[in-house]
Amino acid sequence: MSSPDPQVRAARNHSTNPGLRGPVVAVTGAATGIGALLTERLAASEEIKQVVAIDERRGECAAAQWHILDVRDPAIAEKLRGADVVVHLALDLDLETDGTARTAYNVRGTQTVLTAAAAAGVHRVVLCTSAMVYGALPDNELPLAEDAELRATAEATGVGDLLEIERLARRAPRAHPGLNVTVVRPAVLIGGTDTALTRYFESPRLLVVAGSRPAWQFCHVEDLCSALEYAVLEKVEGELAVGCDGWLEQEQVEEISGIRRMELPSAVALGAAARLHRIGLTPSPAGDLAYTMYPWVVSGSRLHDAGWRPQWSNEEVLAELLEEVAGRHTVAGRRLGRKDATAAGAAGATVALLGTAALVRRARKARRRF
Repeated sequence: MSSPDPQVRAARNHSTNPGLRGPVVAVTGAATGIGALLTERLAASEEIKQVVAIDERRGECAAAQWHILDVRDPAIAEKLRGADVVVHLALDLDLETDGTARTAYNVRGTQTVLTAAAAAGVHRVVLCTSAMVYGALPDNELPLAEDAELRATAEATGVGDLLEIERLARRAPRAHPGLNVTVVRPAVLIGGTDTALTRYFESPRLLVVAGSRPAWQFCHVEDLCSALEYAVLEKVEGELAVGCDGWLEQEQVEEISGIRRMELPSAVALGAAARLHRIGLTPSPAGDLAYTMYPWVVSGSRLHDAGWRPQWSNEEVLAELLEEVAGRHTVAGRRLGRKDATAAGAAGATVALLGTAALVRRARKARRRF
């Protein structure tokens, strides 16, 4: 006779052992993505007493107790009552979402969850941002320590929201004495994700800015979930960076991927990216390009000191990413349909989009003459 499904086993465990020791954990954004993976993981853990899942729709984890509502609704405080830990993963970092609406959801949602958690007597909130908050800069140390200064600007997709969430995290313990906040910052996240950085590997050529010094570090979603579980169980706290051990140089990435580079001068690449975004041809602002130019590798020393280790290497994660994006065609962050890619040609599409920026510039100059 086969053993029961982990969800069923977890449900039986929680229903038949009400005295089970361990925290009650609430997860926001529990129906999809990282939230769904973490909810499943925690529900199957013998170290977790109960999982409370919160989202705008019901997910698939039968072992969790579900509450359907928007995280910006103050009524969430009542749903969090009895929870020991809240993991807030209800964030919108979709490239196609309107920036103003995205910020309103991300910042207001985080504010509401922190306030509601404090009101409900929750003692710990775990937030997930990104190692992007350190900024991608030519003088960054390799690797960066967790307590390195956050030098990012709001010029890349969603980074402004993440920086504001970081500020809320720092203020929360002062505003709500007794509430502890842990922030987890993953490197380039891979595993069912769609970001400007994953789309970089959907391009026919890897854009390399002349004179730049890229260093690639990835984080598989499974490793992120295990790091979040460490935070939930209070095996580690504070500001945590998570990623694969070490990093890959650009030449190694090109060798593994088999994708050749297209090298452009900095002024051309950044100028074209800014213009293409401004006229609505691409979803990615020019600020995203910095994260493919300069290092923002993290050490993850606090997790390592607590005994955590990544199960994935950079090489393995990159290989999985390449499998995920196979057959997709992206140029300058903009996805092309199969017909568009075939008609334009891979390299031709890149040149065409870069050329569009030049045409727009010439047209504007011509208008100013009259």
